[in-house]
Amino acid sequence: MRSPIITLTTDFGLKEPYVAEMKAVILSISPNVNIIDVTHGIDKFNTRMGAFLLASAAPYFPKGTIHVAVVDPGVGTERHPLIIQTKQNLFVGPDNGVLTLAAENQGIEHIYEIRERKTMLREISNTFHGRDVFAPAAAHLANGKPPTEFGPEIHEVSTLKTVKPIKRKGVLVGEVIHIDDFGNVITNLGQKELEQMSTRDRIKIRLAGTKLDLKLCKAYDEVKTQEPLATIGSHKFVEIAINQGNAANTLKIKVGDEATLYRS
Repeated sequence: MRSPIITLTTDFGLKEPYVAEMKAVILSISPNVNIIDVTHGIDKFNTRMGAFLLASAAPYFPKGTIHVAVVDPGVGTERHPLIIQTKQNLFVGPDNGVLTLAAENQGIEHIYEIRERKTMLREISNTFHGRDVFAPAAAHLANGKPPTEFGPEIHEVSTLKTVKPIKRKGVLVGEVIHIDDFGNVITNLGQKELEQMSTRDRIKIRLAGTKLDLKLCKAYDEVKTQEPLATIGSHKFVEIAINQGNAANTLKIKVGDEATLYRS
């Protein structure tokens, strides 16, 4: 029988002992669990970044995986601690939108507020629910405790404001939703938007006030070193990159910038 899997996504970094403390709590309750780090490099308090990266990774985990995400600027306030049950996995974390993108992609079936005191640590810090509430909840789920025993079912959760591409005067206007560590600029424009604008071999796009006419590539090395390109990335969105360079720095692009797609 396969051991349960718990994943961790946080903005804690690795300099402090916070991640280790969460793992210690999990293993003390469920010693046979496999703990997988998705990332602890989320920008501090950036729930949108956390939501995007969790949603990117979650589809590739086996059915029954328990995903814990803690990007929690509202820790200690009245925001609810949640378990979201989907057709594929369970998601554990704060009710601030960090879970909902990944959960919605899998089809939400039930949502429970974590209230049962026995599923938490004996002492609960006002500033570290990742260790005291979410880690033990995930461990108890891994041990087979059903989500219904953690608290009441609820029917509304927080969602993050996302901008879907819109058509405006013959162009499609989207936005930059993520910049990865390579400086690749990931937009919310996908294959459907490219087809709407009759895009084939080249992409015409305006980013941060700069209009670009780029080759649509399947591999970065299809253009010369330090030359910009466009590609459909692993998350199935249009990415603007520079072969062996940093597109975000070179083009001075940041998350939230408009990405305007023109007809080719």
